[in-house]
Amino acid sequence: MKNKSISSKVDPAQRPRKRKDAEFKPFWQSDEPKQSPVKAKSEKARPSAPQAPAKGKPAVPASDAAPAARSAASTERVPKRDASQRPAKNGPKPTRPERTARPAAPADAGRETTFKKAATPHTATPQGEARQQGSKAPARSSAPEQKQGRPKRNDSPSHFIEPAPQHGLHKPRHPHGAEQLGKLHSGKIIEVSIASTSNDGFGVAQYEGSRVLVAGGIPGEQLLVKITYVGRRESFGNIMRCVKSSPERETAPACQMGKCCDSCGLMQLRYPAQLSWKKDLVTRELRAYQSLAEVKIHDTIGSPKELNYRNSAKLVVAGKHSDPVIGIYRRNTHDVLEIADCPLHHPLINKVVKVVKAGIKKGKVPIYNPKSEMGLLRYLVVRVAEPSDKVMVVFVTSEQGYNEMHHLAKHVQQAIPEVVVVAQNINNSTGNVIFGQKERFITKAQTLYAKLGNKTFSLSPHSFFQVNSGAAQIIYEKVREFAKLTGTERVLDVYCGIGGISLFLADKADEVVGIEFVDSAVADAMQNAALNGIDNCDFEAGDAAKIIEEIGHEGGAHLIVLNPPRKGCEEKVLKSVAGIKPQRIIYVSCSPETLARDLDILSRLGYRTLEVQPVDMFPQTVHVEDVALLERI
Repeated sequence: MKNKSISSKVDPAQRPRKRKDAEFKPFWQSDEPKQSPVKAKSEKARPSAPQAPAKGKPAVPASDAAPAARSAASTERVPKRDASQRPAKNGPKPTRPERTARPAAPADAGRETTFKKAATPHTATPQGEARQQGSKAPARSSAPEQKQGRPKRNDSPSHFIEPAPQHGLHKPRHPHGAEQLGKLHSGKIIEVSIASTSNDGFGVAQYEGSRVLVAGGIPGEQLLVKITYVGRRESFGNIMRCVKSSPERETAPACQMGKCCDSCGLMQLRYPAQLSWKKDLVTRELRAYQSLAEVKIHDTIGSPKELNYRNSAKLVVAGKHSDPVIGIYRRNTHDVLEIADCPLHHPLINKVVKVVKAGIKKGKVPIYNPKSEMGLLRYLVVRVAEPSDKVMVVFVTSEQGYNEMHHLAKHVQQAIPEVVVVAQNINNSTGNVIFGQKERFITKAQTLYAKLGNKTFSLSPHSFFQVNSGAAQIIYEKVREFAKLTGTERVLDVYCGIGGISLFLADKADEVVGIEFVDSAVADAMQNAALNGIDNCDFEAGDAAKIIEEIGHEGGAHLIVLNPPRKGCEEKVLKSVAGIKPQRIIYVSCSPETLARDLDILSRLGYRTLEVQPVDMFPQTVHVEDVALLERI
């Protein structure tokens, strides 16, 4: 079989002439020893670039360039290219031009792989012109004979210069594209004008076509802002300086952690401005639906306490026992932000946090690490019963750890006499759910007793109770006002929790039925009814939609109260409610967005929303509670 050499494809006129004085042998059959690529002393150094011919000697024609190079290579050794001219291993590789055919290597080439070129000036040929136009390979020298279309290599190994044939200019390629130059980036300081606020309380500004959300920004302000995050659709920034301040800005905020803690999105506003902002929020959400365009929206009722109103807190424990961190997760992260003296917490909660930190250090209590799934203490839950100011502390751990929790509980009780209930909840799951299924009490007392108005409530570690007792009483009284009971009505309290609304309506109703999915909450509600001597309340645990349909077969109800979690009601629950045709519906919501959605659904099921009363359950934050009244059309 014939050997198909590359030389067979070369134009016969360009084939090298055969040597007559020696028979060709491949390098592995050569009798001569292998030579080092290092040039011998007797050898002449090859010039680094094509040189002009000496005076009196004619230049070698282009057609004879290859044979001349081959003849010279038989007696000279060509050194390797200088290291500065080699492409970087990890840098961008220039595009190779198409190779033209080369003559076979001579027998004495050894293992030398460097291509040899004739030491003569380059003369343009059709192949050479094509090579110059398409090549991006680096030039070997700065000789004047080099064509303009062959760019030089840049000093940086990670960038190269592309030819610009239209203008004869070279432009460096930017790693992110030219369109990114001069735009927003993290750390950049810009000046913006706040036009509005988002539903999360961020000031909204426009900068070079980008939407910038500024923590603490108020409409009408001119701010110097430092960009902290740049996203595809919007960027975030913190205030560096107020160039022009709003008259609604609070001159002395109660907390200085606004730049790192985004829980209090409205603390920069004076309290009357906060109430106005929350009414506007509710209005925007409701007016987004045509069916709610005519609903009357009242001014927001303020909280009796603007600060220190939270009677409960669920906090994350992180770090090491030598330096524990107790606080909350930063938004959309698992980084724990330490909270030492939160102005929203009841003072006793802040006191417990400090004492627990000291107890962890003293007892060297292992802290749980969610990455390694090692450690003991995971969460700290604190609840204060008002007006007695008695405290319940719950340690959530990954395992029993009896000795560590016993000594920590003793340390807390000795430092804070108001702590009367200490419990340990064991949660060995790997998720973010706080409470586990197993629980034990370290103290003899197992419950707290709180009061709202003239009603008393028994609180266990799992009991849901409104975090702002003063605002909760306002909401319950507003529900009773909207209900307009005469003493003959049957009332359904859906999502009743521990029975707060049910007990407030029982005095004016003939019968109240509370419905709740959580069994422990139903048990607490029944205990609270007995505690207050109320015998016309009944509580059932199970699926709300099914229980409502069953009650509909038993005669229905005159009034239904809905008090769902933040996600709102399931549509099947709303259809079940409308199916038994109560004359009135009262909807208590902590989310204006889901409230508007569900009111629109009820409008298509035969109910018209008459009025909505916002109540500020959570001062300094963007959250607002609403009580809506609906009647059957």
